[in-house]
Amino acid sequence: MDRAVQDLTSRLKVRALELGFDAVGVAPVAPYDHADAFRRWLDAGMHGEMAYMPRTLDKRLDPERVVPGAQSIVCLATLYRTSTERPPEHAIPSRGIVSCYAWGDDYHELLGARTEELAAWIDQNAGATSRAYVDSGPVLEREAAARAGIGWFGKNTMLLNRRMGSYFFLSEIITTAALEPDSPTTDHCGSCRRCLDACPTQAFPEPYVLDARRCISYLTIELKGEVPEPLREAVGNHVFGCDICQEVCPWNRKAARTGESAFVPRPGLTAAKLASLMSMAEDAFQKVFQNSPIMRAKRRGLLRNVAIALGNTRNPKALEPLTVGLEDPEPLVRSHVAWAIGRIGGKKARAMLRAAASRERDDSVLASIRRALGVQPDPSSHAGNDTMDR
Repeated sequence: MDRAVQDLTSRLKVRALELGFDAVGVAPVAPYDHADAFRRWLDAGMHGEMAYMPRTLDKRLDPERVVPGAQSIVCLATLYRTSTERPPEHAIPSRGIVSCYAWGDDYHELLGARTEELAAWIDQNAGATSRAYVDSGPVLEREAAARAGIGWFGKNTMLLNRRMGSYFFLSEIITTAALEPDSPTTDHCGSCRRCLDACPTQAFPEPYVLDARRCISYLTIELKGEVPEPLREAVGNHVFGCDICQEVCPWNRKAARTGESAFVPRPGLTAAKLASLMSMAEDAFQKVFQNSPIMRAKRRGLLRNVAIALGNTRNPKALEPLTVGLEDPEPLVRSHVAWAIGRIGGKKARAMLRAAASRERDDSVLASIRRALGVQPDPSSHAGNDTMDR
């Protein structure tokens, strides 16, 4: 390898760490090892409604379509798991679970600025053309990062690193600069399958394959419409994302934590009160979740998830906050609220649903109300001891 290339790569890595990245590696621009597997995954429809994936397939598989003459991909990892632990209240059915990556500020702006600054450094020092991406461009980021030695593919399809575990964001710079590539690391999952067995929705048809259509993170964030009814019970009290397959991973037990202040949890998000969220109007949502990853779901998506979580409490006390949801301006929210009320069941629930049916004009919501009135759960299954705190 040319001495000048080695020197440039070494200085680049120093600069990346100075900017606050926790790990940096370089992958060469070459055909991807998992290109065919990615095509098969798309052909099987496992990407769900994430239409941007097949739409940008050619660019994802060929970085030179993104940056003509590209030679290298600089892969960057940033830890997001703080020293804050998920409190025991998260296990209370009346509290909603938010993935810990969304406890603080949105990472796109923070990491976007850092990645752009590093890309400019490369262009200035190498006379190159570079483009920076943070979870938003046509890049097979995990494939590139694995090739760059950042980590290996876990059986839950997340990238794992011996020091950082899996709680880290990825960002990339596709550049025409010639850089010294790193060597891939080896797989250290062994015979462990805890992530596969722990998934409530059975989203892994086999190791190293994720069916996004069954993944709680996809269902609560990426899916914009109705959550399939057969999966709602398994969603439990997750209202934005899911960390289960990470929480059970042995490599995350003693993984490094971030000191980044932007990722410090906002008040109330480590164990969110479902009743309070259900009554949140649009202006309050915009104020509370400004610059938060939760904005991606929008208010209607978050309240859809909250309705499912309230229904899964099977607690008659949840009917009070759900009453507000029956009047929500969003049909998507009303539809899921109807399901939740039907899941709780009982005379009061049936009366609420009949009253809602008499005034409802949206066909999809009416269909949900009728299904909710069709079969009621056994009242003896109510978890009546859990208080619905606000």
